[in-house]
Amino acid sequence: MARPSSRSALYRLIEAGQLAHKALLLPLVEKGLEPGDDAILFVLGRAGITEADLAHELGLTTDMLATRLERLASRDFITRQAVGPELEPGLALTERGLRIRNVLADHWAQLEEALMGELKTKQRKKFSDALGRFVDLLRL
Repeated sequence: MARPSSRSALYRLIEAGQLAHKALLLPLVEKGLEPGDDAILFVLGRAGITEADLAHELGLTTDMLATRLERLASRDFITRQAVGPELEPGLALTERGLRIRNVLADHWAQLEEALMGELKTKQRKKFSDALGRFVDLLRL
């Protein structure tokens, strides 16, 4: 069996993952957000949603989400309002929340471009598919 090497693809993938995670956390911390808040902002950036649907999409219970939502609402990132055709009680981004979400999305896109920028479209797809298969394999 080969000895693990700092030049191996797996080692570099782990290293890149750790550094990318740190880089993605930086704008969150600068904006006074916590890890995971970005996921809420990204989901709400698509459209208003009920609290139960948001919890389901994020894989959380409504109880786990409640404190986080209260904090985001108190900072004027989200607001409670009627959503959907049935006008159910739900959540949406405020203008401030939308601006922060856009800053985070731009930062994400810059990191994605740093990773994939040198690859052609087909190579990007193959790389993404290979990473997806690897993740699926590890989940088993």
